[in-house]
Amino acid sequence: MVFGGLDIGASATKAVLVDGTGALLGSSIRRSGVDFTASAAAGLAEALAQAGLEPGAVEKVFACGYGRSNAAMAQETRTEIACHAAGAYHHFPRAITVVDIGGQDNKIIKLNQRGLRTSFKMNRKCAAGTGAFLEEMALRLDLPLESFNGLAAQAQSEATLGSYCTVFTATEVLAKIREGVKVEALIKGLFRSVVKRVMEMDTLESTVVMTGGVAAHNPYLAEMLGSELGREVLLPPHPQLMGAWGAALLAGRDGQE
Repeated sequence: MVFGGLDIGASATKAVLVDGTGALLGSSIRRSGVDFTASAAAGLAEALAQAGLEPGAVEKVFACGYGRSNAAMAQETRTEIACHAAGAYHHFPRAITVVDIGGQDNKIIKLNQRGLRTSFKMNRKCAAGTGAFLEEMALRLDLPLESFNGLAAQAQSEATLGSYCTVFTATEVLAKIREGVKVEALIKGLFRSVVKRVMEMDTLESTVVMTGGVAAHNPYLAEMLGSELGREVLLPPHPQLMGAWGAALLAGRDGQE
């Protein structure tokens, strides 16, 4: 049996197909653009092609994310909280704290040993500490966002940035550039800002698992968070797919109940 999951975010749409054991059969990551319905349909078609399957092979599809109500091919929707929790717990079946850094918001989800959610917190006040924050900084620095992880990892020093607001941070970064601070140090300082925003949201207990597109493209962030916590922060396979993977797992679980 095959089950599908869609995570339609403000920035990217993710599609996943799994078998009855939860193993990945096919996936897709694409820009959400301005038409969430079309993006979801194209993503699911791409995942089907990768898996070598016809649409009729999929028993059920669940959707989550900002545009989940636009997924016409999904039978049901679930919250991002439930789906990221299910995806992370599938890979780390024990008590975990999930840190999801998304394009527009951050989430901290705590699960007990049985995978049941005990608490969650979400930061929606502003873009500070999110993927949008790093995208804005990449524009200000005139650098490809894909270069940030490597530059931060090779930094010999770190710029101290005190601002919380994305706009004020951009001004602070420009001031640091005028002072001659190296770009590697600036980016590591930006990463530190993301880590601080996450740690201010809630206590990070037990095993910490980081998910989301920001973690997928910037695994050095997990290293920096782990350094702050004094223990390793784990990354699942394909961190950006965790929401869609979890949605597919929940679709399969619903089909078996």
